Amino acid sequence: MIARKSIPLSKRIFDLLASSFLVVILSPLLLFIALLVWLVHGSPVIFRQQRPGYHGKPFICYKFRTMNDRRDEHGKLLPDEQRLTGLGKFLRSTSLDELPELFNVLRGEMSLVGPRPLLMQYLDRYTPEQARRHEVLPGITGWAQINGRNALSWEDKFRLDVWYVDHWSFWLDLKILALTVVKVLRREGISSEGFATAPEFMGSVKTGEKESEANTPHGC
Repeated sequence: MIARKSIPLSKRIFDLLASSFLVVILSPLLLFIALLVWLVHGSPVIFRQQRPGYHGKPFICYKFRTMNDRRDEHGKLLPDEQRLTGLGKFLRSTSLDELPELFNVLRGEMSLVGPRPLLMQYLDRYTPEQARRHEVLPGITGWAQINGRNALSWEDKFRLDVWYVDHWSFWLDLKILALTVVKVLRREGISSEGFATAPEFMGSVKTGEKESEANTPHGC
């Protein structure tokens, strides 16, 4: 069970002001990317998917589409790495595909900084400690993202997410935002070896004193 933890007012005010400013300033870029996505991928331009948010409450997360809808002879979608386009790779490597999440921040469904919103089916796969990552709003960037992003194992990501929950401060958020700019410019930790983004989290399995993961390819 996830413990109740309120959202700091200072965090919400900063999110609202900063995301409003960024949407206005970046609106020409948003429109330009939307046009490129439409020309390369067609409609819809925005990828919408239900994700677990604050305390696991579902919300619709917005991103620019990075993959096409190519299918095999049986009508089944091809693997993610075969559908990820050149434009999509660029958008992901620069994190520009996540700019529409600014509207999730405006709506109060996300924060600029927090654990990344993952998939609904992961909720039943977390250990009680891992589930604590939902004690705060999910974020566009986070402590795990500046410390390895998709190059990290799921276990390491979740440990960093929970560390953020326990050590949040306004200054920590500012530090994460500043370091995010550096990481994006360097394009560090974009994908795990062998996957378009990261392997799917299949749950943690206790093996003696250590925890291991069973993973299959996944991308979104």
